[in-house]
Amino acid sequence: MLRVVIAEDNYLVREGVRRLLEDSGEVDVVASVGNGTELLDAVRRLAPHAVLTDIRMPPGHHMEGIEAAHAIRASSPSTGVVVLSQHADESYAFALFANGSAGLGYLLKDRIGDLEDLVHALHEVHAGGSVIDPQIVDALVRRRSAAGASSPLATLSPRELEVLREMAAGKTNGGIEQALFLSTSTVEKHVNAIFTKLRLPETGVHRRVAAVLAFLKDDAGEVRSGER
Repeated sequence: MLRVVIAEDNYLVREGVRRLLEDSGEVDVVASVGNGTELLDAVRRLAPHAVLTDIRMPPGHHMEGIEAAHAIRASSPSTGVVVLSQHADESYAFALFANGSAGLGYLLKDRIGDLEDLVHALHEVHAGGSVIDPQIVDALVRRRSAAGASSPLATLSPRELEVLREMAAGKTNGGIEQALFLSTSTVEKHVNAIFTKLRLPETGVHRRVAAVLAFLKDDAGEVRSGER
């Protein structure tokens, strides 16, 4: 069972998510809290495998979830954190992954209704991986593609862009095969082509999301070193 702490200031939403996760049979919600201070205290006392937190909570309703995520990863590196947001704003993703993406996830609240995706994200961050909502990836790709033909993203084929989105969602090659109904060799070919065209390293499942983010957010198109 995955031991999870939920942080959400809306009581009805918090209890709804708790019941949803526990009904999966894979998650034990060990605490549900309403603000960042209570979240940090629960993590300190209970050492959960993962945290699911709203991005905005009292007192400021700004980026308390992101601030808590950074604090949790610094003090309890075995605890993964998935941050939920109502808005497809890539600036929040950049803020969350500013110091690396290992053990962190950023999903839109719409994903709450997809239990399989939500539980997958919690397992992924607990394992040290990363997850980014596909809509955020789309926004990032559109912004960089708008730079014109000079952007290496413009060299990706439509199928390679689909594979890139699945990579950013934290999926392994096997997961991409199932999602896009492709063969093992075809997925490997597309992944290698993406790494080559975007000048990204070819190794490390959990580094792939960070590498994609690093490329997309760097105006010069150069991958920043040291990110997982």
